[in-house]
Amino acid sequence: MYHLLYPLRTFLIVSGKEEANVMTADWLTVISHRPFIVGVAISPKRYTHKLIKECNEFVIAVPTLEMLDAVWIAGTKSGVDKIRKMKITFIDSRTIETKSIKEAVANLECKVIDEKDYGDHTFFVGEVIDYTYNREAFESGMPKVGINFLAHIAMNKFVTFEKEIHMP
Repeated sequence: MYHLLYPLRTFLIVSGKEEANVMTADWLTVISHRPFIVGVAISPKRYTHKLIKECNEFVIAVPTLEMLDAVWIAGTKSGVDKIRKMKITFIDSRTIETKSIKEAVANLECKVIDEKDYGDHTFFVGEVIDYTYNREAFESGMPKVGINFLAHIAMNKFVTFEKEIHMP
């Protein structure tokens, strides 16, 4: 039934300090503006879950259409070769030890401040303590439509945002 909520924006979650892991996540939401707090639902079956519990931090990387292959690999593959196949570049984050992704148009550095199990997922709550972003992708604090931000429709189907509509 959850498919009735789609399309949802698609993000990459980076976890781990010494060894970085990346997974695709659609189930992410803003919880508070001040302080800036977000939440992401992750199954305990995922390696990312284990690394977030160990490190108490994670990065939310915002991908674009140009990163679709990496998004697909991060969401469907596991194992040691996954990161190499993704063709992404890890860079140091500004505040936390978990790496950010150079090719992403934004990286939000999060410290875990709470977590709770709901059904078959853990909802990790993170305070965004720092961030970096591509200024060309965001004009006056607003995302540009032509940047090709991704949304996930279902299974192997994604869309980008092509049309901007202004209300009076």
